[in-house]
Amino acid sequence: MSTVLDTPTPPAAQPAPAARTSRARRLVRGRDDDPGWVRPALLALLAATGLLYLWDLAASGWANAFYAAAVQAGSESWVAFFYGSSDAANSITVDKPPASLWVMELAVRVFGLNSWSLLVPQALMGVATVGVVYLAVRRVVSPGAGLLAGAAMALTPVAVLMFRFDNPDALLVLLMTLAAYATTRALERASLRWMVGVGVLIGFAFLTKTLQAMLVVPGFALVYLVAAPTSPAKRFGHVLAAGAAMVVAGGWWVAVVELVPESWRPYIGGSQTNSAWELIWGYNGLGRLTGNETGSVGGGGGTGGNWGETGLGRLVNSEIGGQVAWLLPAALALLVAGLVAVGRAPRTDPRRAALVTWGSWLLVTGLTFSFMAGIFHAYYTVALAPAIAALVGIGGGLLWQRRTAIWARVVLALTLAGTAVWSFVLLGRSADFLPWLRWGVLVGGLLAALGLLVVHTGGRLVAATVLAVGILAALGGPAAYAVQTAGTAHTGSIPSAGPTVSGGSGFGGGPGVGGGGGGRGGFPGGGGQQGTPPAGGPGGQTGTLPGGTAGGTTGGTAGGRMGDGGAGGGMGGGMGGLLDAAEASDEVVEALLTDADDYTWVAAAVGSNNAAGYQLASEEPVMAIGGFNGSDPSPTLEQFQQYVAAGQVHWFIGGGTGMSSDSGSNASAEIAAWVAENHTAQTIDGVTMYDLSGATS
Repeated sequence: MSTVLDTPTPPAAQPAPAARTSRARRLVRGRDDDPGWVRPALLALLAATGLLYLWDLAASGWANAFYAAAVQAGSESWVAFFYGSSDAANSITVDKPPASLWVMELAVRVFGLNSWSLLVPQALMGVATVGVVYLAVRRVVSPGAGLLAGAAMALTPVAVLMFRFDNPDALLVLLMTLAAYATTRALERASLRWMVGVGVLIGFAFLTKTLQAMLVVPGFALVYLVAAPTSPAKRFGHVLAAGAAMVVAGGWWVAVVELVPESWRPYIGGSQTNSAWELIWGYNGLGRLTGNETGSVGGGGGTGGNWGETGLGRLVNSEIGGQVAWLLPAALALLVAGLVAVGRAPRTDPRRAALVTWGSWLLVTGLTFSFMAGIFHAYYTVALAPAIAALVGIGGGLLWQRRTAIWARVVLALTLAGTAVWSFVLLGRSADFLPWLRWGVLVGGLLAALGLLVVHTGGRLVAATVLAVGILAALGGPAAYAVQTAGTAHTGSIPSAGPTVSGGSGFGGGPGVGGGGGGRGGFPGGGGQQGTPPAGGPGGQTGTLPGGTAGGTTGGTAGGRMGDGGAGGGMGGGMGGLLDAAEASDEVVEALLTDADDYTWVAAAVGSNNAAGYQLASEEPVMAIGGFNGSDPSPTLEQFQQYVAAGQVHWFIGGGTGMSSDSGSNASAEIAAWVAENHTAQTIDGVTMYDLSGATS
């Protein structure tokens, strides 16, 4: 009796290179030792993933305008391309290294600036990630286990979200998954070449999202030191070589930025000292763990705070559970069961090594997300999706191959039953979304779990039926959320997957209602799409911003059309805000384009998102004063006055947002106040604008 999860294919069983068919033939028909259904099933999985990730992709427009504006800039200027500048005139960079921008910028240079050229590369990265997960699991267990893992990866709701979005997470996840696969290949024959490849991949992942890429390094290094089939000295040497490759691949850009004089390059956004090194270790590094992030909103502060409750329950709470945690309990259970199944296999056993590789990824990254006190968003958890999917495939495949043993059947049955009950709970958090589905998943999962207890007594048809019902029950909930996510437009800086759930805020913590709806939500600690920022957060900036009232402590709505006006200091008024950017009207764009060639920047606005909307609408450089949070000292008041005196800035757009003076620089407030005092305001289609080339007030 055999099914799709049988037919193990450990590396030792692979045919020698001389015996393999040509690469072209293998691409179409698969390996000679594969059953005939394997390659068609894989191609169907990849095609279905591509359809899901590409479907109506343009509905999200620019998605995250913050990164879209940087892509537009990099497609116009190679200097902006290299540094990751927010505008083609290179005033300031985004608050991440530029690797993820490079991919999209090259696509825009070829196909022009539009939503498809921006987002299709992200979707294709998702398809590639699914394929790599399949290859990694298939290599140590079986083709069927690889297909299960690939399907679990493809249908993870937060993966559907982020592979249809322009955040750096898509490239980060692909590179880390490739690194895990390369680790598996390196372990087969103690390959130095593959280990160096691991280092290079992690290095470029570092250039995508800095220290988050480093979370997988300890586990990958440990498993190679323990399980590689060579002497201890060579194992250690190979790990050192991989580390050196990682430092070179990830450090060259940082070295260039730090060595180039500050006056020759854009300001490094997210830092307070114009330093990529500070950005890596501060705002994007240790600050995320401790919550001490100068220039940002501040952290969780112990067991709870601005970014939600910390602790072991964080990944399964109302905010996060529906994003990624559908198979999380199953992955942990199958990790342990898989290690038991391998038993006393030799030190170099590839199955145990694979379990440790993916298990260390899940545990280290999951625990970091659970307890980090700084900025945390639900979509970060896409970094857990490959590990969860791989562990389900490997552990499930190993136990299915041992289903004649009662303990294996019991563990499989309990895992499936627990997954069905957990899906029932998660679906209950969005009770108005397909209310029948939760009962179908529960009943189907429990029936399949009972069938697993006696599956060894039936024939192949019985086994295949039980297996199919069990997989459908386990993946039914995430699949429904995945389809809903793909069918919903998502914009702004903090998107979330799936339908609206009770008890989420859309920000990674706090009470309220979040999920779906374009990825908008209340500020941490607030509810729904409106909320009250914490003290010292957005809206707490002192002084009166041009075109608005004094910054207060109550945020505005998170959306709105640019041109509707709004207070300067609200979280996200109609002018575009800290977290969102909307479309500029034709009248405003016409004003921006007037004599545009005579200016370095057609406009300046407080906050990167506020500036991004105008830049994308005009396709001309707009200076983002203060960077993303409006709290970077770029430019200073003196520098901005020099730009204005030199005739380099045409308009100042009122109504932007910025951080308070006790959280980073106060330069944006000083600039806004100086403009209001020295230049005359005018209103263009509801937008307060200051012509800096005209007479002063």
